[in-house]
Amino acid sequence: MNLKLRWWGVVVVGLALNAFSLAQTAAAPAKKRHARPAAAPAATQEDVQALRDLVQSQQKQIEAQRQQMQQLQDQLHQVLDAVQQANTNSQKGQSGAEQAQATATQAQQSAAAAQHAAAAASTAAASAASANALLEKESKKEQTQLKGLADLTGRFRFSGDVRLRFENYTQNETQDRNRARVRVRLGLEGKLNEDFLGGVALATGSQGDPTTTNETLTNAFDRKTIALDKGFITYNPVAHSWLSLTGGKFPYLWQRTSVTGDPDLNPEGFDQKLSFDTHGFVKNFTVQAFELLYGESSSSQDSYTLGGQASAKFEAGPWSATASFLTEHWNRPDALLQESAFAVGATTTGSTTAGSFPVPGEGPGCSSNGTLSKFPPCAFAPNGMTNAVSFDAAGKPHFYSGFDYADFILNNVFKTASTRFPVNLLLEFEDNLDAASHPLSAATGNPVLTNVGSQNKEYGGDLSVGQTKNKNDFQIGYSWYRQEQDSVLASIAESDQRAPTNILQNKFYAGWKLRPNTVANFTWWYGRVLNTNLENNAALFNNWGGAPSTIATAGQQEPWLNRLQFDLIYTY
Repeated sequence: MNLKLRWWGVVVVGLALNAFSLAQTAAAPAKKRHARPAAAPAATQEDVQALRDLVQSQQKQIEAQRQQMQQLQDQLHQVLDAVQQANTNSQKGQSGAEQAQATATQAQQSAAAAQHAAAAASTAAASAASANALLEKESKKEQTQLKGLADLTGRFRFSGDVRLRFENYTQNETQDRNRARVRVRLGLEGKLNEDFLGGVALATGSQGDPTTTNETLTNAFDRKTIALDKGFITYNPVAHSWLSLTGGKFPYLWQRTSVTGDPDLNPEGFDQKLSFDTHGFVKNFTVQAFELLYGESSSSQDSYTLGGQASAKFEAGPWSATASFLTEHWNRPDALLQESAFAVGATTTGSTTAGSFPVPGEGPGCSSNGTLSKFPPCAFAPNGMTNAVSFDAAGKPHFYSGFDYADFILNNVFKTASTRFPVNLLLEFEDNLDAASHPLSAATGNPVLTNVGSQNKEYGGDLSVGQTKNKNDFQIGYSWYRQEQDSVLASIAESDQRAPTNILQNKFYAGWKLRPNTVANFTWWYGRVLNTNLENNAALFNNWGGAPSTIATAGQQEPWLNRLQFDLIYTY
């Protein structure tokens, strides 16, 4: 294309030069004739006019040639410009071609790099897919584990409390006593699966004393003991919800009061319950049996308890009630009079003739009153051994009575116009069917008091108004108990009252729900020994730590013991 433009330019230039030469040749003869003088005679007017016409014609031709030359010059300039533009375009085209070649080479290199990158990306994508699959597998595994954990935590619930207590004792002719105490409990209960329930709990308190979870703030700021308080499994199948089988160390599963067992004590053994909900006046009927193990021995027979209870719930208008009858037989309870040093928390062992030897201990100490051993093995009774005890020829102690409880409880609830102030009335009658016909005297040699009947009965009642369920709820109540010496075993009865048995006890109490999880309680225990003529009565050895006795001689009435408790309880 560039070569053709160049040839056209040369041809146009040549034609223009030839045309210019021809024009000069045509004009030259006219000038010679005009310059040469005329030899003829003077020209005529016609000759002059003709000459003028000729000159004008030549001028017109010259003007036309000049215009043609101008046009040719313009065309030449255009051709030259076109040639120059063509050269420029040619150079640009060549440069573009070189650039295109470079771009193509770069593109090829980029394509190769892109192909390599694509291969690497494919490999990376495969690795990422594999990693993603592994991650997804691990994620699903973690999700399954988290779901399992969520299901597990959803099936279980934590519970427990912290209680701070200030306590004051006052009694005539004795030294006052004040102490601060703390109780901490933490439990976890819930469903192991759809048919099995389980629970475990820890609590403070002396390991050798199952009747209290309190720790006194004393002993040079030592660390307080905490131990297993509950641990049990219950089988309660969904298909047969009326059946419940429990084993381990569990809370009381039957209706009871603190007369037959301290509230802090959790029995050990097995329980079987059949419970049926009904309609009408009777809302529920329940029967159950239990076997409690409290004295395993490798060298003699074990000690255990067999019991059963039948109960029913009634409802009519604003009144509802639960009535129950319990029978409980204690086999070989003498084991409680021969407890080890650890159980009684003794610091020495031996006798007045054999000397004393340091031994470990974590219990309340030996319960001695002049006739019982002051060194282990000795009687276990954290609040004092107030049952009648006899001794064989070898000096070994035995319970004077057997223990076969028959306990009747009627717990009534009366609704009032205010749901916050129901009226609660509990009545109880308990009889030890295996008690001795007559008690032993506190006199020397402990003769039988033939003029006194069997000390086997307990009468009690509790009346309260209100509740402590919601914030600002308030409750006030009063309890009264008359409990004879051998009505129940002293070793595990209520540990806060004046004595385990042989007492006349009053209790005033009030509670205020300060916050949804905080309660302030006040309790006033006001009690005394029922009959100070009997063996092992608390007035003769004063189990709460005052003077050795609160009376001068047997038969006197003991002064009333006031025990005030101020509690702040935080639950979680």
